[in-house]
Amino acid sequence: MTDFRAATHTFLNTLIRAPESVLSDLVHEHVAPDCVWDVSHPINRLQGPDAILDGFLRPLRGALTRVQRRDEIFIGGQNRREEGGQWVASTTHYLGNFDSPFLGIAPSHHLMLIRSGEFYRIDDGLITKARIILDVPDMIRQTGVDPFGFSYGLETLFPGPATHDGVLPSGGPEAGSRSLDIVEGMLVDLHKFNTVTFASSNQTGTAGYWHEDMLWYGPAGIGSNYLWDGFVKDHRAAFLQAFPDRKGGNHYCRVGDGNYAAISGWPSMTMTFQGDYLGIKADGRSLTLRVMDFYRCSEGKIIENWVHLDYTDLMAQMGVDIIARSQKMAA
Repeated sequence: MTDFRAATHTFLNTLIRAPESVLSDLVHEHVAPDCVWDVSHPINRLQGPDAILDGFLRPLRGALTRVQRRDEIFIGGQNRREEGGQWVASTTHYLGNFDSPFLGIAPSHHLMLIRSGEFYRIDDGLITKARIILDVPDMIRQTGVDPFGFSYGLETLFPGPATHDGVLPSGGPEAGSRSLDIVEGMLVDLHKFNTVTFASSNQTGTAGYWHEDMLWYGPAGIGSNYLWDGFVKDHRAAFLQAFPDRKGGNHYCRVGDGNYAAISGWPSMTMTFQGDYLGIKADGRSLTLRVMDFYRCSEGKIIENWVHLDYTDLMAQMGVDIIARSQKMAA
C-alpha cells in the first residue's frame, strides 16, 4: 500500500508545478489513455489525458500564479465497495495568487486557496479514474463576494488534522479497516433521525460513534462547527428540514488507512427539495448530491470530519447559476 500511495502523492504534487514543456508527457506517462475524470460543476466529465489537461489542469495552473498543492490528508487502500480496486483519497488546497479567470470567476489578484477533495483509482501504476470536488462557492467568497448571502456555520480554511499525521499515515490496512468500520456503523444509524431534535441513535454518548470533542469542517454555505450540538445547529437541522427524505450511502469508494477513512458517492444522495435552503425557495424538485467525506478516528470514535460537497452542481439543479449570479453581484 505504501508504494502506490507514495507514488501517486509524488506525481500529483509534481504535476501541479511541472514546466509546461513536460506537462503533457508527464500526464500521458501516469494517466491511462482511457481514463475518466469527473470534476465538480461546471467542469464535469473529462475523458482521456488531453481532455484532462485542457479542461482542468491547464486552466487551474493558468489561473493561480506559482500554484502549489498542499495536502492535508492523503490516504490509500483497498476499496471496500463493490467496484473494488486500489484508491487514494486526498483533502488538499491549491494555492497561488488568483491572477487569471477560472471557471468564469473573475480574478482577485490576491492569494487564493482552492479547497479540493479528490479520489483516484490506481491500476498497474496508472490513474484510471478520478473524482474531484472543488469548493467553487468558497473560491467566490475569497474574491470578496458572498455567494449565498450567509452561512450556517463558521467560514474558515480547512485545517489539517490536529495530530498532523494525515499525509501517508502510519498504522496500515488493519487499523484502516477498524477506522472504516466505525464510519460505516455511524452511517447506518445516521440515516434515521428524530424530526424534532434531529438526533440519531448511537451517534453521541459513551457508546456513540462521535467523540465528544468532534469537529466538523464543511464547505462554503455550511461552514464548520464544533461538538454534536454545533453540528446539528449549524448544518444538520437546516439540511434535514430542506431535504427530509434524503437517502445517502450510494458510494463507489470507501477506504481506510491508519486512523483515517474516506468515502465518496457520485452522487451519494438523492432527495427532494421540501424546505427553503441557502436562501432558495423549495419547489419539491428531485435533486442529487455529490459527496466526499474524510474522517479521523481517535479512541474508537470519529473526532474530525472534512466534508466536500458539490454545491455548484446542487445549485444548478435548483435553477441557480451561482457563478453567474455572483459575477453580477460583483459588477
